[in-house]
Amino acid sequence: MTTTTKIALAGNPNSGKTTLFNHLTGSRQHVGNYPGVTVEKKEGVYNAHGKKVHIIDLPGTYSLTAYSEEEVVARDFLVTEKPQVVINIADAANLERNLYLSCQLFELGIPTVLALNMIDAARDRGITIDAARLEELLGLPVVPIIARSGQGTVELMDRAIAVAREPRTWQPVSISYGDDLDNLLLEMETEIETAAFLTDTYPARWTAIKYIESDQQIIAKGQACNPELAAELTARVAAVADHLQQTMDTYPEAVIADHRYGYIKSILKQGVIRQQFDPARLFASDRIDMVVTNRFLGPLIMVAVLLGLYHLTFTYGKPLQDVLTMVFGWLGAGVDHLLPAGHLKSLLVSGIIAGVGGVLSFVPLIMLMFAGIAVLEDSGYLARVAFMMDRVFRIFGLHGSSVMAYIISGGIAGGCAVPGVMATRTLRSPKERIATLLTAPLMNCGAKLPVLALLTGTFFTQNKAQFLFLLTLLAWVVALLMAKLLRSTVLRGASTPFVMELPPYRLPTFKGLAIHTWEKTWQYIRKAGTVILGISILLWAAMTFPGLPAEREAQFESQRQAIMQTHTADTTQVSQAALGTLTAARNLEALQHSLAGRLGIALEPLSRLAGFDWRTNIALVGGFAAKEVIISTLGTAYSLGETNPESSASLSQALAADPAWNPVTAMAGIVFIMFYAPCLVTVACIIREAGSWKWGLFSMAFNTAAAFALAVAIFQAGNAMGLGG
Repeated sequence: MTTTTKIALAGNPNSGKTTLFNHLTGSRQHVGNYPGVTVEKKEGVYNAHGKKVHIIDLPGTYSLTAYSEEEVVARDFLVTEKPQVVINIADAANLERNLYLSCQLFELGIPTVLALNMIDAARDRGITIDAARLEELLGLPVVPIIARSGQGTVELMDRAIAVAREPRTWQPVSISYGDDLDNLLLEMETEIETAAFLTDTYPARWTAIKYIESDQQIIAKGQACNPELAAELTARVAAVADHLQQTMDTYPEAVIADHRYGYIKSILKQGVIRQQFDPARLFASDRIDMVVTNRFLGPLIMVAVLLGLYHLTFTYGKPLQDVLTMVFGWLGAGVDHLLPAGHLKSLLVSGIIAGVGGVLSFVPLIMLMFAGIAVLEDSGYLARVAFMMDRVFRIFGLHGSSVMAYIISGGIAGGCAVPGVMATRTLRSPKERIATLLTAPLMNCGAKLPVLALLTGTFFTQNKAQFLFLLTLLAWVVALLMAKLLRSTVLRGASTPFVMELPPYRLPTFKGLAIHTWEKTWQYIRKAGTVILGISILLWAAMTFPGLPAEREAQFESQRQAIMQTHTADTTQVSQAALGTLTAARNLEALQHSLAGRLGIALEPLSRLAGFDWRTNIALVGGFAAKEVIISTLGTAYSLGETNPESSASLSQALAADPAWNPVTAMAGIVFIMFYAPCLVTVACIIREAGSWKWGLFSMAFNTAAAFALAVAIFQAGNAMGLGG
């Protein structure tokens, strides 16, 4: 079967657009309750009566005016790909605001089907919508749906497919903007059509509107297409703008917005909406917000929620983690007994089982953490966190929407810096955007959490949940201070206003929570079985080869034979102890002689300032690729350097027994790991989003230097106070 129909989904953030996409296509794309999650179009296939329908989920956007990256992505797709129909998803309880985007779709002439989503929530608020009347007034199909349950979606798709199959061209709708602008639009439209100015892509009237709205993307395209006409159109708009400013004290953009809302109200007042309750009545979400977003109670509730999340994770996740650690220990011991000594055995036991197994043992903690985050996100609470943090962010020169980039990156727990960096596309100010994408990776992402949990559980066994919570607060404090430094120096500039929609609270569904938790957990497992596995093998090779010189190997073998020759029943225990000591010395020297060992030793004169020995250096260098590698590399390094490399002792036990490690060293290591260079995938994303490789290199150098300075300060201060013993 071939794909014959292309349908795009468009709508405001929080309108349920991505929920509808998941329901139609079976996709497991994450659903968020805030702008900025879907910053790139997602694609899927819907089977309609045995035929495939290609569905594209566009970024959530409030308009098609290119103020943010997500609006550019949505608009560019519509005008270049020209889908046969657009399903415009509107929140039925906020129809007036949601129809603003619809007006712009009408003006582009895109064949549209309007989906009134969350019609049940509208009824609960006493709002009744006459869909048939709205369809008559708009002249397009209007279908009430509930995307979460799938109610009405079959009818929606049937009608959308029917519209898509109609053989017709795009038919722009004209909205009146008052005499001044209407006359200007007519003149500009005529000139644009005569000169064929961008008409191969955009309707002439729509291009004129974009000039009046000072749309920089369209203006730049016009300048490249026909500089003379572009200059004339700009001059005409400037003249009318000056006239409006003098006569009405307003701007053309404001006039256009006012008339669009006037157009919407004129439709809704014609028997489309009936309000049963007083619009000023407080509904459940409003009453809850009076408490959870209160200036004083809100932050306290937020702290309690986060402490509860960490307590849940460690209380119920640690026993399961211990079980997995034992399983991987038994697996290593089993392989040890099955295979003869050699590189293959070392690779499997020390490189793969000790390395990757150490990462996978944290799956229970990660799964519980992700489950808790899914509850907070799907319920709508995370949007309230962003709302409350806006006041704080302004102090540090950031935009309120920067909060979401921080949260997505792991500002609560267990996120990922890559989507967090991509979420900065919603920021309109380039300087605020750069400052946010450079500091968002400082959050405690899901890759850092296992390392933090390992060191916390080993050296700070009391009150682990509270300690990890304090580390989360530390990440926020350092990130904001770094942002303030950047905004006061290389990225100096004024902050832009912040407006954020607070979605209604919703009870998360078990299916949704299960999908979201498994998605993120599976990403962690898959990364451990692919990227981390590959890096672990490479690092094992670097920690194994070139091996000891032949003469040193011969010396160790000679000593081993001498010990074996003295083996009798009476001296068994002494001989075994001597063999263990010799093996430990041989393995440690071999590790030091390896490529990775030489690098770690070369860095030790500098790293000792922060308390890091050569084995820790190997792990930290591996962490530049991916933070999970720190655990796998430590596991391999300590396994290769043990008396019995195939022993089932856990990495936590090995660190606790190593005199190079103590609580002060652990704290310095925690801080360094939290704040040094982002992983390579994140750096590549920073380069792509910032548009320059210089910002990627800056993030690596700046973060690593700052992290090392903090680690040195902690280690030296701790030792000075006598805490390192």
